[in-house]
Amino acid sequence: METIKKNVMDTVAFLAGTIGQRSWQDLDKLAKSAAYIEDRLRAAGCETVRQPFIFRGNTYHNIITEIRGSDPAEDGILVVGAHYDSCEGTPGADDNASAVAALLELARLTKEKPLRRTVRYVAYCLEEPPAYMTHHMGSYLHAESLHKEDAKVFGMISLEMLGYYNDEEGSQYYPSSLFKPFYPDTGNFIAFVGNFSSRDFSNCFKSAFTSVSSFPIESLNGFSIIPGVDFSDHRNYWKFGYPGFMITDTAFYRNPNYHDPGDTPDTLDYDRLTLLTKALYEALCIV
Repeated sequence: METIKKNVMDTVAFLAGTIGQRSWQDLDKLAKSAAYIEDRLRAAGCETVRQPFIFRGNTYHNIITEIRGSDPAEDGILVVGAHYDSCEGTPGADDNASAVAALLELARLTKEKPLRRTVRYVAYCLEEPPAYMTHHMGSYLHAESLHKEDAKVFGMISLEMLGYYNDEEGSQYYPSSLFKPFYPDTGNFIAFVGNFSSRDFSNCFKSAFTSVSSFPIESLNGFSIIPGVDFSDHRNYWKFGYPGFMITDTAFYRNPNYHDPGDTPDTLDYDRLTLLTKALYEALCIV
């Protein structure tokens, strides 16, 4: 646990502290971020591949590592991803250095003790505007490449903001007051969010997660018209028929620093981020 905590803190400190803002225009900072991710993966014994793509005349990269499972399933691989770019005007500690930190630890733990399934861990570039919700997102390019290679995908998990928690009543908000009777008003949980078509996969993972951890979770599989259901990289896998869902601290429905200069490393809860990362790995071992 201490190793996990140190590593996630180091990653957040480097990406959101040493580097800072990592918007689509910050080419040098994105290059340094990509190199850091590669170095951490290689230090864990993982082989990495760069997936280049062009947006507005500039070249960006997804960083991919595949770790073969001990007993690869016929129904496909797992894809677990997190974007490493940030919105302009923010150092992006929660959004999304926290998730990249968890991703790197999941890869390290998986390399030490492989999952049953083969898994591809992907660090995406260009989730944030102006590429957001377009086919220029790094995750769209990755999902498209899986489709082109006719890959069998059991499911995709998008890690999107994992480090902000608040134990005060009234700290959690929702897209509509209709959610209030069914969900807590305290922002101390993690959320699993996807569409109806992905509910079997998300329920499978939720069952695995709750069997290994008491970390509080809430889940929603709903229509994409509900604000927030498709607000991350998992949306692009739906376009190619792959089930996927997002694991998130709910972003602006809880974190007042969302897309703000105040999204700094010191605002995150590293004890909870550590517990969550450990639980995610243990759940991945089961599905």
